[in-house]
Amino acid sequence: MDKVLRRQKIRYRIRKKSVGTNEKPRLSVFRSNNEIYVQIIDDLTGKTLVSASSKDKDISAQEVNKTEKSKLVGAAIARKATELGIAKVVFDRSGYLYHGRVKAVAEGAREGGLQF
Repeated sequence: MDKVLRRQKIRYRIRKKSVGTNEKPRLSVFRSNNEIYVQIIDDLTGKTLVSASSKDKDISAQEVNKTEKSKLVGAAIARKATELGIAKVVFDRSGYLYHGRVKAVAEGAREGGLQF
């Protein structure tokens, strides 16, 4: 089974269990080879409440490695979420292993004040 199909199956399995509500939205992570993108989504209305990525100007300007950028993205999403009054989220790793950059996003978001 190729890697993309395997991740897709894991992703569907995770999404069956985790649904983002208005009180506890879903924190979704997408990881490409060079960048990382994070969104907080309310699945009941189908709307993205807030997003952050490593392409944001304040993050991309810093000369750090990809894992440290991921931690900065996690802190940025936590800061934006607390401005909207979001304190608790459901973490959706989108089929990626909870390791490396995905783990760094989670740690950055936790340090920023999000609970999951």
